[in-house]
Amino acid sequence: MELIFEKSRDGRHGVKLPDKDVPAEGRVPARLRREKDAELPSVSEPEVVRHFTNLSKMNFGVDSNFYPLGSCTMKYNPKFTEKIASSEHFADLHPLQPQLIMGGMLTQGALEIISNLEKLLCEITGMDVFTTHPMAGAHGELTGVMLMAAYHRHKGNAKKFILIPDSGHGTNPASAAIAGYRIKTVSSDSNGVMDLEEFRRKIDDEVAGVMLTCPNTLGVFNPHISEICDLTHEAGGLMYYDGANLNAIMGKVRPGDLGFDIVHLNLHKTFATPHGGGGPGAGPVGVKEYLEPFMPVSRVVRRKDGTFALDYDKPLSVGYISPFYGNFSVLVKAYAYIMLLGKEGLVEASENAVLNANYLKEKLKKDYEIPYDSNCLHEFVVSAAKQAEKGVKALDIAKALINEGIHPPTVYFPLIVKEAMMIEPTETESRETLDSFVDIMKNIARMAERDPGKFADFPANMPVKRPDEVKAARDMDLAFTGTEKGAGG
Repeated sequence: MELIFEKSRDGRHGVKLPDKDVPAEGRVPARLRREKDAELPSVSEPEVVRHFTNLSKMNFGVDSNFYPLGSCTMKYNPKFTEKIASSEHFADLHPLQPQLIMGGMLTQGALEIISNLEKLLCEITGMDVFTTHPMAGAHGELTGVMLMAAYHRHKGNAKKFILIPDSGHGTNPASAAIAGYRIKTVSSDSNGVMDLEEFRRKIDDEVAGVMLTCPNTLGVFNPHISEICDLTHEAGGLMYYDGANLNAIMGKVRPGDLGFDIVHLNLHKTFATPHGGGGPGAGPVGVKEYLEPFMPVSRVVRRKDGTFALDYDKPLSVGYISPFYGNFSVLVKAYAYIMLLGKEGLVEASENAVLNANYLKEKLKKDYEIPYDSNCLHEFVVSAAKQAEKGVKALDIAKALINEGIHPPTVYFPLIVKEAMMIEPTETESRETLDSFVDIMKNIARMAERDPGKFADFPANMPVKRPDEVKAARDMDLAFTGTEKGAGG
């Protein structure tokens, strides 16, 4: 496919602006003006439309392909919630509009949505207070550990470490380190959960807290949660719940009831907002009441007259962690999703996610190794170790799935599984889609056995075939010089 610059022809245009017939006002200072015209392509309107339409066809997305991406959870985004968030009543709001002016409620509706969403998330998770400010899951992680650190500083506690299981999400150690802690890893036992005996040896009064993904990245629920929470609290630490996998237990059990003190949620993974792809996202954080003084500012509060306002008077707060209200449009989508499904619908969503994952696991277990073969929750991990003996690795299988029009699962994570492929079908996929995926995975397994050399050609039907992925990451060149066809592309 040609680049848009390669389609450019001098004098060609898609729109022609009328000549300026009014005097220039407020000229831009010369130091800020271009010395020469921007080097933009000259193309007609049909060429522009076709170019970007064809580009969009190259994308894998949950609207166009099955997307069983474990851990990151590419959950379908209902068009109902997209329509609500794009309503002019929300989309045309500006964060600098006053809350009240001359009796008019300019942003009262927006503040009420944030307040109501916080209350719903408290009810779903068993927390007492929520903030919607964090703008991504990892941002929520960092905020949660910052709250933990602020609490310990206020108490005068000398804490140095965070305990994290080796099956936890990969951003957990980064968030803990940025917040000023050192990390101690706890190994998994033969059942795929954090080893309780090793945990007992490592929990002490220098541990600030424990970051636990529940269920973990293997799709396994830890049966020792209550004991782990009790031991942590006895040592003076706090329990942090990585809510990336809440979709598996939503409506069945609340992290706050298990003993967790801090929760972060990925709205895209549980409440069907867009994933983000670098933004915009949302990762709200909830805490128990004793951690409320440390929450980020500003806080949405309801005044005695029933109106809503922003409260900045929080002397123990960790401060600002995002501008304004967070990603408001994403919050609107999550609020609409929760209101649409209601309590029963949220429970059903989790039940279907678990059912779909177990269905796939049972269908694939004869062709792929299942390292932890117990009943899974919303996701499970298969190993391509058997196929790797024939020279076909997890990455090769991923490329073969692309060739079949399916986005591959997460590969090589969690690190504790050799040749890992983490599969998460979510709750909205039909049995027909799941069966089609099973057939393709079985065919791939047979091909690995009979003709492993064929995988070197996959994907054969994509604009980009098999790049040198290490070189692409370390020696990235996105510049277009125009000196040769496809230069830098």
